Amino acid sequence: MALTFTEEHEELRSTLRRFLADKAPSDVVRRSMESEEGYDPRLWRRMADQLGLHGLALPQEYGGFGGGPVELGIVLEELGRVLLPSPYFASVALAGQALAVSGDDTAKARWLPAIADGTSTGTLALAEESGSWNVGDVTAEAVRDGAGWRVSGTKMFVVDGHRADLLLVVARAEAGPGLFAVDGGAAGVSRTRLQTLDPTRRLARVDLDGAPALRVGPEGDATAYLRTVTDLAVVALAAEQVGGAQACLDSAVGYAKVRVQFGRPIGSFQAIKHKCADMLMKVEGARSAAYHALSVAAEEGVRKAAELPVAAALAAAYCADAFTHAAKENIQIHGGIGYTWEHDAHLHLKRAKSSEQLFGSPATHRGRLADLVGISATTATEG
Repeated sequence: MALTFTEEHEELRSTLRRFLADKAPSDVVRRSMESEEGYDPRLWRRMADQLGLHGLALPQEYGGFGGGPVELGIVLEELGRVLLPSPYFASVALAGQALAVSGDDTAKARWLPAIADGTSTGTLALAEESGSWNVGDVTAEAVRDGAGWRVSGTKMFVVDGHRADLLLVVARAEAGPGLFAVDGGAAGVSRTRLQTLDPTRRLARVDLDGAPALRVGPEGDATAYLRTVTDLAVVALAAEQVGGAQACLDSAVGYAKVRVQFGRPIGSFQAIKHKCADMLMKVEGARSAAYHALSVAAEEGVRKAAELPVAAALAAAYCADAFTHAAKENIQIHGGIGYTWEHDAHLHLKRAKSSEQLFGSPATHRGRLADLVGISATTATEG
């Protein structure tokens, strides 16, 4: 089923684009990424108070506006265009979605209202030293402690993990993997900001040594639930990558129209035309893959359970490749100025390469897609 945007969706997109053009131009993005916080707290509050973005995709009964993955995808696409440094992706796309689909009314009532109004932030901690987002690779352990739990282990590459108020930690209990809520400031929690390629998105190492925790979501083996959570995460990232890829395409085409060589705009040269055309094809292909994944993620029941893993793997692989390709070509078309710190082209390339590995490489997702549809991974890679 094709995703069709309503008038309300288009109004959301245009309103947010105007807001970001006014409140988050390049100089604001650069100041934010270099600040101690890593984002602009005043802009964060405006996003919540003036636009209601934090609760847009969260259930109404917990302080949200009752939207879902489609509305969240629109927001992330626009944030990806400007590379806005903020806790939004970690707090809403990762922690918010994990809580929203948990089926745990107690957990949702406890944490979602503060995420929805922006007074609290959260994140999802799954990957470990290997960088794998495969739930089966988790080695962190959770043991019962009276009515609660204690979690021990190390989590790596946790988005905004150094400052999130709530850590949703994937750990292995006696009956299988589960999700555990840990207060970011609790005893037994040590957080270290990592040095990363992308200055607009901060990652952290989180060490847990018997940290007190509460179980979130289903009891027992929660592998199926956690795989849904990770699929929703990669779909959200794909939407953001489409926004970044489109920004690179717009930048390259705009420059090709005004940069003159040999008395002609460089966009009139065949080599540049071909580069721009190839970029357009990849960006539009990525948009189709991401929008299809968003439409599946917005479904309920059987269709979502059956199709989401395939749609997520496809979107993850294609959108990552498209963003990286567009970012590289944008620099090539700009020539020398594209390599300078003053131009934003390098920021898009750094975000593209970082995002490409965040939840698994494109090759990893292609291998998963091959397994899901019954094709050998070797054949898929060679193709």
